[in-house]
Amino acid sequence: MKLSKKDSQIGKLINLETERQKTSLQMIPSENHCSPAVREALGSILTDKYAEGYPGKRYYGGNQFIDKVESLCIERAKKLFKVEHVNVQPHSGSPANAAVYMATCEPGDTIMGMALAMGGHLTHGFKLSFSGKFFKAVQYGLDPTTHLINYDEVETLTREHKPKLIWVGGSAYPRIIDFKKMGEIADSVGAYLAADIAHIAGLVAGGAHPSPVPYVHIVTTTTHKTLRGPRGGIIMVTKKGLEKDADLAKKIDKAVFPGLQGGPHENAIAAIAVCLKEAATPAFKKYAAQIVKNAKVLAEELKKYGFNVISGGTENHLLLIDLRNKNITGADAQDLLENMGISANKNAIPFDPAPPFKPSGLRLGTPAITTRGMKEKEMKQIASWINEVITSPKSASKIRAEVKKMCTKFSLPK
Repeated sequence: MKLSKKDSQIGKLINLETERQKTSLQMIPSENHCSPAVREALGSILTDKYAEGYPGKRYYGGNQFIDKVESLCIERAKKLFKVEHVNVQPHSGSPANAAVYMATCEPGDTIMGMALAMGGHLTHGFKLSFSGKFFKAVQYGLDPTTHLINYDEVETLTREHKPKLIWVGGSAYPRIIDFKKMGEIADSVGAYLAADIAHIAGLVAGGAHPSPVPYVHIVTTTTHKTLRGPRGGIIMVTKKGLEKDADLAKKIDKAVFPGLQGGPHENAIAAIAVCLKEAATPAFKKYAAQIVKNAKVLAEELKKYGFNVISGGTENHLLLIDLRNKNITGADAQDLLENMGISANKNAIPFDPAPPFKPSGLRLGTPAITTRGMKEKEMKQIASWINEVITSPKSASKIRAEVKKMCTKFSLPK
């Protein structure tokens, strides 16, 4: 029985959301449009099966085919990212990062990560996160002039505090990270180095961004965002990680189960396997490269309109804009853009004097609109619309019609 007949309320809401996505531009950097094949696997009968444990060692019977699904997903991830060990059971990125802590640290240990206000992630030591409450968190930041990672500061803090675990990666950092330099810093004090590539995993897989794998011990990622899969998480252990700690892979697996989770979501794992297969294709490499091209063009066009782009540009899928010279908050800009059919998100800028819910910045990304087939020409048009609506809010309804017209030329994946 179709959902619309079984539950008309939920069916209607899903249809409304589908229409919203079809007729507007999703430009939140952490969002994307996965393929119908990924959604088919996600909504499959695999959702009915319990599979506590790992392939070949389950606590329930009837997992002979589930084992093959999960093993296939693991092998695809190992091959795509060139790593020695993979765990595909974390439900998302934060649980994956929690498992890394559990595998490498004890409560009260010193850990280090990029400050949330500088573009890092909650789980890298933010004071209100478990990572900031259960561990002694040291936070590094950016150069106040260039808004690039201050590696000298990272090195100084590392020598002073000697953290057990260092995180590299973030959720609002638009530049390529020097993973080699971070590896050298971590090695100088014998720290574990974990790269959180949740935002750039698809770019790494597609060869559009340098891989951290040769320089770090552990890699974590979500499977949506630029990787264009379902919502899930992956933890990877590198060759360097096993050289540092021969039991690291076992520690990671035990941290995920039974440490933090019970039954894995095998329907999601099947969908992850599908997206990993898609990410290994030449078409995906072109897609990843186009994401970066689009982001760079969008940044340069916005600069022409007088927007202050943090760090002066971007080298990945996102850009962060300081709106103070436009006399508008990130929250108000987000609402204006939503009214004209562009989904973006308010975001703090480095050294932001404004409060978190009324920050000075706006974060934009190109993964989802690139999935729809948009290229440099469309980025120039989008920049023009953003400038027009922020300088003249009354034009939002006119632009909304123009956005809808553009969307008819670039369908969602089908």
